[in-house]
Parts: sequence; structure tokens; C-alpha cells
Amino acid sequence: MVARVYTVAFEGVTARPVDVQVQISPGLPAFSIVGLPDKAVAESRERVRGALSAIGLALPAKRITVNLAPADLPKEGSHFDLPIALALLAAMQIVPPDAVIDYTALGELSLDANIVFVPGVLAAAIAATAEGRGLICPQSCGAEAAFAGNQDILASPDLLCLINHFKGSQLLSPPQTYPVDAGSADAAGKVDLADVKGQELAKRALEVAAAGGHNLLMIGPPGAGKSMLAACLPGLLPPLSAREALDVSMIASVAGALRERRITRRRPFRDPHHSASMAAMVGGGARAKPGEVSLAHRGVLFLDELPEFSRQVLDSLRQPLETGETVIARANAHIRYPSQVQLVAAMNPCRCGYLADPGRACSRAPRCGRDYQSRISGPLLDRIDLHIEVNAVSAADLQNSAAAETSAQVGARIAAARAIQAARYDGLGVGPESRPDNPIAVNAEADGAVLQTVATPDQEGATLLRRATEELGLSARAYHRVLRVARTLADLENCAMIGRIHIAEALSYRHTSIGITA
Repeated sequence: MVARVYTVAFEGVTARPVDVQVQISPGLPAFSIVGLPDKAVAESRERVRGALSAIGLALPAKRITVNLAPADLPKEGSHFDLPIALALLAAMQIVPPDAVIDYTALGELSLDANIVFVPGVLAAAIAATAEGRGLICPQSCGAEAAFAGNQDILASPDLLCLINHFKGSQLLSPPQTYPVDAGSADAAGKVDLADVKGQELAKRALEVAAAGGHNLLMIGPPGAGKSMLAACLPGLLPPLSAREALDVSMIASVAGALRERRITRRRPFRDPHHSASMAAMVGGGARAKPGEVSLAHRGVLFLDELPEFSRQVLDSLRQPLETGETVIARANAHIRYPSQVQLVAAMNPCRCGYLADPGRACSRAPRCGRDYQSRISGPLLDRIDLHIEVNAVSAADLQNSAAAETSAQVGARIAAARAIQAARYDGLGVGPESRPDNPIAVNAEADGAVLQTVATPDQEGATLLRRATEELGLSARAYHRVLRVARTLADLENCAMIGRIHIAEALSYRHTSIGITA
């Protein structure tokens, strides 16, 4: 007899179905697992054996074969423990075989038969719902699974409770979902824009970047407020839509980083240290987990001290910034993770940080500045829409007690500009409502014919852009990014047509006074 239970194997955020088949046959006692299992799956033999022993059950003295089909799909992770145990219990006639086959199961077993947390439950629940099956998962993951809308979820604390449920001597209650955190993107401890003294140009650039989803690079001496400005950005961005929140939560679930096992509508804000490896930044490792650029999907990736990151790590961001997707190549598969991020970076003009101050610059200036800035490749800089210089804050600015605009006031203008963009792209059939799978929600995502349709400047603006392109030597990518920024500037003013003034301001963000040009 062959007993079966379904589970999943993860390829990125996609949960692919796996048929767990267990056969108990005559022969010398053995317990083998086939179907391309990794080390964690192979070790499940001992965890299953120990869990069954903890509840007073022993494996039969026969040959036990576990097949994980399809056999050519790699199986990774400890979540195969529970489906293997359930299929084995069904083969031993301890639980009804026809009951467990209607479920997708995943969970890790401890040696005392407890079912412990595993990542990826939300993605597995969505896959099970699409296939018309129920879900069996750890009790600690029940609230996460319930967000998929599946009405048949068994979230059990241990294996014995699950057995008793299937035998009819105990009833497992449906898991309760936590309410979706629908608050603003502002998180506790973040800085309000009103707390930033001076830096009016930087505040303007931050507003433009937030309104259109544009990438931003801030360059200035230490203590000028670059990190403080970046910390204000989460409070300026509108909350995630329901679809975006689900996509972001699925990535966090697969990575095991879903905060408090609940879905939130706050946009991600990731700020990795400059010592991060390439696998940590774009994903990879033995199980090809998502990296920082994917965990920041639909949110902000903040890179402080940009030139201190390794050249290889920075250049690995070029593809995600251009395509909105990270591809991790393996010999047997290509793993894809969504990576639609807004890059915000900060850097000093040189290693000492005072290149523009003759009285404080080191003896190697200006060569030290050129060497320091050359750590960032031209193609990466070309993908950054806004380049601004953040000057040192004066004593007058620090002592100025006049009320400044708060994050809420600026955020209201940003929300209005984003609403204009969403309505425009929905009208073209490519927006969040009309194309939810791969929408264009903000101007930074517009490309090709869509960009040409929405961002054609008037005659004076077109003339200025053509002259600037020739004189500054802008690449085709930079040309289109100027158009996207100009479209955002027009949206902030609720202007239907891009004018010369919008083109001029957009061009001013492609050049800084310390020698970095697009």
C-alpha cells in the first residue's frame, strides 16, 4: 500500500506541489528517502523517528520508502518532516489515508513531537487554496496561513493533537488571523521631516523621489543629515495596496522574516551594512533565499556609505534596478524574486568627507575624491534618477526655530501625486487595477510606449532636453529617466503637460558640483 500527502517545494516565492508517497514493504528494516532531498530532508528520518517514539509509536520492522515526486525537483528544507510523518502514519493505518490526502502539509518536527515554525507558510497556503486543498501547518504559523483565505486550515501544536483530530477524538479550532496593520508607513522611532534643519534642496528631492518612486543619491560631508533624511522617507510613502502587501508578505514568509506572522501595509525599509556580501544583497546561498533587494520589494533599499560596499555587490544591483526582478542562477534552476525597489543611497565626497572644504580636506585632495567616487560604476550611477549635494548645516539653520513642514503635510502631496499616476496608468490599461500582476503604479516604472505616451514635453521642454542631452552627453537611459522625473514634477503641480520648468529641474538632478555626472 502507498499512502500519500501533498506538500510544496519553493522556487523563489512560487510553491510547487510535491507528492509525498510512503510505502511499507517486506524486507530488512530500512528508512530511505528518494527524490533529490537535501541534507535537511534526509535528516527528517531521525526527527520523524524521534517524534513517533515520543508519542508511543514505533516504526514497523519493515522496509520504508519515501518518494518525493516529482523526482527531478530539488527538495530543500525541514518543512518536509510533517508530510512524511503524516504519510507514514497513514501507511501504518493510524490516521485515515483518505483524510490526509486532501491536505497540503508542511512543518518541522521536534524530537518531543511538537510541530515548530517553518518559513513559506503563506506561499504554501495560497498554492493549496488554488489547488482546492486544505492546509496543515504549525500552530505558530496558523494566523499567517489564514490570510490566504483557505477555510480548511489545521494549525496543530504537536503531532498527537493532529492524530487525535483525524481519529475524531479531538477538534482543532480554526486559526485566528491578526488584523492587517493598515497604518501609515511611518514606523516607531523614525524621524519626522520637520526635525531636519535646513537642507531645503534635499527635502525637495526627497519629496520628488517619494512621489515618483525614483532612485536618489545624496552626497555630502559627515553630519550633513543624509541618513536622517533617508530615515524620513518611510513616513512620506503611502501604505501598500492589498495586492502589494500580499506580495511583500510572501517574500518575507519565504525568507522566514514575516514580522509577528502578520501582514502589514507598511512599506519595507531595508538598510544593510556596507559589509554585506553579494548573496546577502541580491540573494543566494545554499537554498537561494531572497536578499535585501527582494526583501525591500515595493519599498526602500537604503545604502549608507555607498562606496564602502564592494564593487561586486554594487554592480549586482544593476539588473534588479533595471528589471525589477532578481534572478539567481543555479545549475538546475533559475530562481526569480520580485525586486521592485526604490534605491536611496548616501555617500561622502571622499574618504575623509571634506573634499569641498579646503580648510579640512586631506592632503590628497582632490585625487582622493576621484579615487573614492570611482568605486561606483558609471552604469550604476546611470540608474539613479536624482543626484543631489547635501551641504553642511550652518549654525543659523540649527538655531532656526521656525516651524517646518511635517512628514504628514509633505506625505499628503505625495499621496495626491501618486493617485494621479495610478489613475493615469489605469486609464491606459497598465495600472494597478487593470493589470494587477505586473502593474505600472508610479512614473519610475513607466517605459517604452507608455513613457512616450505620458511624458511627452511641450515644444520648449523638448528643445531644452535635446540640447542638454547633446551637451551633457546623457545616455538613452538617462534621457528617459529625466523624462520620468519631469513627469513626477508635473504631477506634483497637477499639470497635464510637462513644461520647460519641469525639464530644467529634472536636469538639475543629473549633475552635482563635486564631479559626479550622469
